Amino acid sequence: MTSIAANLQAVRQRVDAAAKAARREPAAVALLAVSKTWPAASVAEAARAGQRMFGENYVQESVAKIAELRDARLEWHFIGPLQSNKTRAVAAQFDWVHSVDRLKLAERLAEQRPGELPPLNVCIQVDVSGEESKSGVAPDDVRGLADRIAALPRLQLRGLMAIPEPTRDEALLRSRFATLRRLRDELNGSGFTLDTLSMGMSDDLEIAIAEGATMVRVGTAIFGARNAREG
Repeated sequence: MTSIAANLQAVRQRVDAAAKAARREPAAVALLAVSKTWPAASVAEAARAGQRMFGENYVQESVAKIAELRDARLEWHFIGPLQSNKTRAVAAQFDWVHSVDRLKLAERLAEQRPGELPPLNVCIQVDVSGEESKSGVAPDDVRGLADRIAALPRLQLRGLMAIPEPTRDEALLRSRFATLRRLRDELNGSGFTLDTLSMGMSDDLEIAIAEGATMVRVGTAIFGARNAREG
């Protein structure tokens, strides 16, 4: 059984190789370790191997984990669907939220972000696959939401996030990731200064990096097959 440290090294090598293949600097692609369902001990093991950024999906689980690991001074990213009635804990405990897909959510995060903390970094989640069941704003509605979020206090709009539909069709995946990059470029061309494309996971990070990802979200390849979540 390989260790989390060994898995991290292997993933970093994949990220570096993909960046170089795309003629990009490896340092331009950040690795977000998705630690949802994994205990604080696993996060601590990854932290000892040099990993600082961790992604979580479940509010109650993550708040307990963040409290336990407070002294490690890690950077926490909320990447899952977020209900409006659970925004307060996320606004207070996290450094980033990747899954903002409606104005009400952004307004609550802005209102509830403690004033003594730096602005909360946020990404707009975009439904690049056109799936009605999937979270995310439609591509045509990104500009309007970005304008509104940019005007809110205590938030810093950093970029866009997407989770394309599972597929083995590499050309389709490339087109989904390219859609997100195009949307980011269009926003920046109209005055925004977005620096983040959060896209790509364990199975498709190379494709995402080739299409411009600046942050890949990797769980299974680092921590192993996901534990079943209780409750």
